[in-house]
Formats: sequence, C-alpha cells, structure tokens
Amino acid sequence: MSEIKYKYTNLDKTEAFSKLQKTVKPSLKELLTVDRIKECSIQAGAGLTYNYSAKAVSEETVDTLAELALEQELIQKYMAVLSGERMNTGEDRKVLHQLTRGQCIAPVTENGTDIGAFYAEQRQRIADFSDKVHRGEIKGSTGKQFDTVVQIGIGGSDLGPRALYIALEGWAEVNSKSMMDALFISNVDPDDATAVAASIDPETTLFILVSKSGTTQETLTNQAFVLDIIGKTGPAGLVPAKHMIAVTSATSPLAKSDNFLDSFYIDDYIGGRYSSTSAVGGAVLSLAFGPDVFDALLAGAHDADMRALEADIRMNAALMDAMIGLYERNVLGFPSTAVLPYSQCLSRFPAHLQQLDMESNGKSVNRDGEPVNYATGPTIFGEPGTNGQHSFYQLLHQGTDIVPLQFVGFENSQRGFDLNIDGSSSQTKLNANLAAQITAFALGSDNSNPNKQFNGERPSSLIHGSDLNPEALGALLAHFENKVMFQGFAWNINSFDQEGVQLGKLLTKKLLGDAGDEDTSILQAYFELLNK
Repeated sequence: MSEIKYKYTNLDKTEAFSKLQKTVKPSLKELLTVDRIKECSIQAGAGLTYNYSAKAVSEETVDTLAELALEQELIQKYMAVLSGERMNTGEDRKVLHQLTRGQCIAPVTENGTDIGAFYAEQRQRIADFSDKVHRGEIKGSTGKQFDTVVQIGIGGSDLGPRALYIALEGWAEVNSKSMMDALFISNVDPDDATAVAASIDPETTLFILVSKSGTTQETLTNQAFVLDIIGKTGPAGLVPAKHMIAVTSATSPLAKSDNFLDSFYIDDYIGGRYSSTSAVGGAVLSLAFGPDVFDALLAGAHDADMRALEADIRMNAALMDAMIGLYERNVLGFPSTAVLPYSQCLSRFPAHLQQLDMESNGKSVNRDGEPVNYATGPTIFGEPGTNGQHSFYQLLHQGTDIVPLQFVGFENSQRGFDLNIDGSSSQTKLNANLAAQITAFALGSDNSNPNKQFNGERPSSLIHGSDLNPEALGALLAHFENKVMFQGFAWNINSFDQEGVQLGKLLTKKLLGDAGDEDTSILQAYFELLNK
C-alpha cells in the first residue's frame, strides 16, 4: 500500500497561524472563574484529567488552535504514525513506540513481518523470563536467587525506565508487587558504577545491559567496569555471563551472545526516549514488579494513545496541551516550560520529560532540512512540589520571564500512611499547596510594597487523578509523548531523530582514538586541561 502524501508546511506559512497571531490574549484575572475550572477539563486516559482553565486562551483562541491543527493535519499524521508510515524522515524509519502498548488502527508489517506481533512476542518472552526468576527457576551462578536487578544504559535507556520505577516503587510495596529491587547505572563517570556496585551482592544481582546498537560507548564501558568489580568482589565460581541479560536489536553484536543469560529485542522503529514501553522498560519493570504491573502500565498508555485520535481538540487532552504550548511559545514568546509534579514518586519524571521534549523538538530545521524562522521546542525543567516552592518558584512568581507551568497532582498518596497535624493530613496540605500555587500564579496579589506585589497572569495547566498507579502512570507518559509529537508536526520538524546528540560522541571518539587528519588542537587543549 502506497503511503499517503501529507502537506508539510512551515508554521509561519499557515493561514491559521497568521490568524492566531491576531487573537487577543485575555487576562487570566478576568478569564478564570469557578465555572471555567469545571468546563476546561478533558479526560486524558486511565482516570487522569487534563485541566487548562488557568491557561490564557479564550474560546476564540481555542477555535483558532483547532483550525491550525486541522490545517497541519495533525490527527492524520498521527494516524500515519500508527499505520507504520515512515514518519521519521531524517532516518527514513517508521515510528512505532505506540505499537509497543497495543494496536490502535491496523496491523503494521515490514517485509511480511507483523511488527506488533514481534513486540508482543518480546513482551511475553520477558514475562516468562521474569516469572522464572521470581520463582527461583533461574538463579545466579552460585545457586542463590536473584533479589536485585541493575539496568546499565544511558539516555532513553535510563531516564524513562528509572523514572517509571521510582514512580511505582511505593505503589508496589503497598500492593505486594515488589519482586526485586532495581538500581540504575548510566553515567560513564566511574563514581556512578562504583557506588551502585558497592551496594549490591554480586551473587544475587541480575544485570540488564541496554544498547540497541550494541556499540554504545558509555554503556559498554560501564558493562566492563561492572564485570571487573563483580569479578574482584564476587566469590570463586561466580560466572558473570549467568548474571546478565541484554536488551538490544536482533542484529547487534550483543544478540545471541554467550556473554548473556538471554537477549530481548527492540528495533530501529523505537527511539531511545520513546522506549520505556518496549523491552527497554519492560525487562527491568517486569523483573522489579512483575509482568502484570508492566501490562497495566501499557494499558494506561494505550488508553491515552486512543484518546489522542479524537478529532475535536476539546476532547483531546494531548492535542489541546500541544496547541496551547505552541501558542505560548510562538505567539506569547515564552521560552521555557516547568513540569511540577506534586508527588514525590514522580521526582525523576521531569528529567525524563527534559529528554523527551528537548531531544525531540530541539530542532532549527524543518523536515526537509531547511531552516525555520520561528521558535520550536522550549526549555523543560522541573522539580516536585512542595520542594520546588522553596527553590525556584520565586522566579516563577516574580521573575522577568513568564514560564508556563504544568502541574500534576493526585487525590491520594501512594503508600497510604499519613497523619493529621494541625488539623489536616500531609496529603491535604500537599494538595492545598498545589491549589494555592495555581491560583497565586494566575491571579497574583496586589500590594503597595513593590517587593510583595504579584502581578499574576502566569499560566498553568493541571493533570490530576485519584491515584498514581500503573495505569495512570502509563497514561501520563503517553500524554506527554503524544503532546511532543503533535507539536513537532505543527512546527513541521522531525521529532524522531536526534542528530544533535551525535557530534559530541564523534569528537570523543576522535580524542580517544584516531583523530585522523583533522585539526583537533582545541579539543586536545581542553582534554589536557582536564588530565594534567
């Protein structure tokens, strides 16, 4: 079947964007009402709700954003992604991370192979392997049962899976789903691997080496580092190959190697930052919590993926979030976005979203490689509340730059333990702080003392739900993935390659190996500065 040709138009060449620039920005102080808070809610999947009532967008603005989404064919291009068209133009590849959590439209095939079935097969292989580990059928080389899993990876092989593990750790303990402790090694800094190695028992630890290519320098360096440590600290008779599995591509040097207990496969259609719902996240999360927990996370993500197909922007949380973000970036000129989860369990989620958003949409050329004349992806940062309130919220409230805010909050805590102190529980205090911050940012507070003057008009959105459970976490992950995708299509950039990651790697290889005929004097000078 031939691929459908879509219009790929730069944002500033669209009629709707020209119209959007002429819309009047309303005052949040006038716009925000109790009725608006109730009305501006969209179901985001798995019990989550996206609320944009504290965003400075009128009904006219939303209508124009809908026109822009229609003109840029955002839903049709999303359907093309789901159908397996080669939407990663930079690398001429399909984009199939949504397929790892379920088929949304029709089967996707390549050379007669059902790719969705391949992903499901790997998921089942991981589930079977995990169950055998948990039952003690697969043990370490000295006969002891595994109780710890350590993932060795970098970038998307670390940030997403680590964030998801931390997010579910408390839930798993309360629901008797804690099967194994999980630790992560990512930085090539030897202190990272040394610290993790010092905290484990080599006899009861299973390592996961994650490298799609099988050649990732940092990951292979850390593998060698870990093997050396456990070889020196482990008992006689410990066989490292019986303590390590690989997540890689079927064609990589790691596939089917005798150096691993087993290998589980991903392919080139899954980008690193989008790989948490593939074997990259599936292996460690299934070992840590059980395959059923990973399946629940996938179900929540699939629910959000299906909802993102809705054509009506007022019923599509990811699309609304994306288009409001575009409006704030390209019309209002805001350069940054803060992600502020009021849940300690999501402490590493902003770090994952930094990579997801900034690696995807940190581009200055369009899908044809031509420069664009407008802003694209914003700078992303964040920290859990209420810690952030005592850190950088001062700038958010009274700084010279307005920073749009994305809050995340839940009715209940994960672990369930709480105390009433001074008339209210800690969870009640947490949510009171969240409600107060949204209100303060939007409405401000007048004071004759300039130091205490808060102008307000600082926009925010809120994603909220009852509990942070596997389904809700999956939906939260997919919501942001789909938001980033929609924005990339609207900006006419390729959100699925990452050429900017490669230059530093190439220079590092030149420095550590053969520099060739190129002038590397500057590079060498910095290297010598660090290695006196």
